[in-house]
Parts: sequence; C-alpha cells; structure tokens
Amino acid sequence: MIIICKGRSLPMAGEEKKSFVLDTNVILHDSSCIHHFQEHNIVIPISVLEELDQFKKGNETLNFHAREFLRALDALSGDKLFNGGVRIGPEAGRISVKLELEFHEDLSLNFPSHKHDHRILNTAYYLAKEDPKTPVILVTKDVNLRMKAKAMGLMAQDYTSDHVRDINTLYTGKRVAESIPKELIDHLYQKPYEIDSAEMEISPPLLSNEYLIMRNNKKSALARYDPISQILRRVDKNSAYNIIPRNAEQTFALNALLDPNIHLVSITGKAGTGKTLLALAAALETKRFYRQIFMARPVVPLSNRDMGYLPGDIPAKLDPYMQPLYDNLSVIQNQFSENEPPHRRISEMLEAHKLVIAPLSYIRGRSLVKIFFIVDEAQNLTPHEIKTIITRCGEGTKIVFTGDIYQIDHPYLDTLSNGLSYLIEKMQGQKIYAHISLEKGERSELAELASDLL
Repeated sequence: MIIICKGRSLPMAGEEKKSFVLDTNVILHDSSCIHHFQEHNIVIPISVLEELDQFKKGNETLNFHAREFLRALDALSGDKLFNGGVRIGPEAGRISVKLELEFHEDLSLNFPSHKHDHRILNTAYYLAKEDPKTPVILVTKDVNLRMKAKAMGLMAQDYTSDHVRDINTLYTGKRVAESIPKELIDHLYQKPYEIDSAEMEISPPLLSNEYLIMRNNKKSALARYDPISQILRRVDKNSAYNIIPRNAEQTFALNALLDPNIHLVSITGKAGTGKTLLALAAALETKRFYRQIFMARPVVPLSNRDMGYLPGDIPAKLDPYMQPLYDNLSVIQNQFSENEPPHRRISEMLEAHKLVIAPLSYIRGRSLVKIFFIVDEAQNLTPHEIKTIITRCGEGTKIVFTGDIYQIDHPYLDTLSNGLSYLIEKMQGQKIYAHISLEKGERSELAELASDLL
C-alpha cells in the first residue's frame, strides 16, 4: 500500500489503484493536496465543497487554502468532474466530485445524518460498497472521524505529506563529543579561539551552525561549526539585556540569537527552559540593528471554540493569549530598577510601537523589513503557515520561532505534522539557520519537577 507522500513515484508492479476520499480539514491544511497522491484517484464529497464555501472570505490561512483549492478545482472543471472525474495531470490519477447520496442504513443506526463529517463518511462508505475491488481510503486530520470510519470497516489515514519522518531523530542542533584531545580544547582558549574542523573526526559530519560540547575529563569547551570557513569557533557565555544563560544549551541559543549572520533561528523545549525569555532578551540587546521588535503568537482558543464566545472587546478577548509574552517582558524589565535607563527604555519602546506584542494574525500581513520577529508557540502553526511567515521576511529581518513540539493545542496538528517540526527537518544544514533544543528547565525546582513527573 502507498502511504501518502510528497512528490510522485512510479507504481510498483501489480499495485492496484486506490480511491482517496478527502475531508475538508485536509484541504484547509494544504490546498495543493490533490497533487500528492501519485497515480491514485481522489474523490471530493459535495458536502466538502459546501464547507469550503463557508471559509472563502477572510485573511486567515484557512481562507487562503479554501480559495486556492476552489480555484484549482474550477480550472479542472468540466462535465466529467461530476461524472467519472477528470485527470489531474500526467502520471496522476483522476479527481471527481461525488454528489450527496441517501444516508446508508448501516450508518444511520450510529451517526446522525445532519453532520458534515457523517455525510463525508457516508460517501466513502457507498464507494467502498459499490466497488469492493478498489480500496477506498478516507483521508482526514480528524482522529475522531478516522475512528468512526474504522468502526464501519473503512480504511482511514491522516494526511502525511508534510509529516517529519521520525520525531526521535529530529535535529537537536547540538552534540556532545567525549574524549577530545586536551590540546584541541586548550587551543580553543587561545587566540583566535578556533580550530580547524578537519582536526577532529566527527561522524556524521557537523551541519552548518551545529553546536558542540567538547569534553576530556574535567576539561570542556563549547563550540559552533562555521560552514563557510569550516572551523569550530568557541562559544562564550554572553549576557543579553542582563539575562545570563544558565546552561550550555541556553548559551548556544543566545549565541545564535545574537549572531547577525544567522537570519532564522528555531528554539524548542518544554515550559520553563527559557525559549521566549532568551529570544526577547536578544531582541532588546540587538535593537539598534532593527526598526522594530515584533512578538507574536497564534491564537488557538480553548477547546477550539471561537474567540467570539469570550466577553469584552477585541483587546479584552486577546489579552489572555498575549499575557505570557508580557510576563517575559516583565522579567527582563525587572532586572533593572525603575530609574535605570534599560527599564525606562522598554516602556518607551512599547509606547512608540518600536516593540509590538500582538496575535500573529494581526502581524502576518505587515511588511517585515529590518524586523526582529519572534513567533512564540510556533508548534501550533501548520507547515504552510510557517512558510508564509518566512517568505514575507525582507532585507535585514531576523525571525525566531519558539515552541514545544510535544505540547500542541491545534486540533489537527501533532508532533509529526506541526510547522515547527517541519521547519527543523527541512532547514537543518542551511548556512543562515540555527536550531537548538533546550532540555533543562530553569524556571524553578518545582516547575522542573512538575514538568517531568506530572
């Protein structure tokens, strides 16, 4: 069986064609999804088009995907779209729209017919019954609908085109090298504080901007691989706006955040590891190089309910989501007394809109030129949203994504499919990119214990 994957591959000898029935959430996740099923056929239930019609208007990513898919479908349109289907392209299968059918009696006992999900399930069930020789697979990002399909004897899969391969082997941005010759470590503490990477045998080879903890008994050194000069350069523990890193991982993260030659940084870690605090401190430290500092996070309402149910006006509705960013800013500001210039400077930047904290949807459409842009909770973004944000970056912009890939609030994303994991896997090894995974919590002993045990 072919599992959904990006790109095309030739069918294996004797392999049978399949029919994939797409749920609405797959299209809203990736409007180009119909090009990722190789030679197999795609069926779009008419109820999916009804749902897409509700998403056409708006400036969110969901609205973009709805419009893009409907335009692509219209370009393929013809009488055959509703009668046998039309070919998507050379070596590709056919796509067809299936009109509503009477609700099957096998489903009516367990599922109410008025729900969109159940009508999609009904279409897939009819297809499987009409042609038992052709495998019918329902593709949905809704785990509950997948379980319902399997309960009725249907095959069901998640949409995996943009999944990372294995979360256990995801790039961490750092390595530990034991038993390093003492003279090499000593050399890193002598000018020019670097060594030729060829002097060390490291397998697999170091990637661009990968960090290294070098040890030999009690001697140790921190270094980063420079891909241009192919040297290992010592990494020092530097502070940023009076925030001092407390461990090697935080030292690595701050090094990447402060380096003007690294334009894209991602930092992952559980709560309390200092991801957002370090990013904001670095932004304030390097403010002279940028027009503005933007801090943003995606708004994922509790229990996936729309923000409209919350009381108050728009600022009141959004304030609970933005409060963690203000908390980090307060931590940095309170490193100084109220009379000290660094303390006053932060308040002045907020008043002058040189430091902007807002929901991601409010910032997404703005011009990003000479901006230090921090995107918090990036694990709640889709791969397409990550790409959209990065492609808006102009000259002189640095963008930082922080998040915990194991703590996802989005209903249709998981550890393998979220945009932050996707970014790490695709960008590793690029010369202007650095990543670091923070593992040690530094918030408090109690917070660390709760994070590990509860």
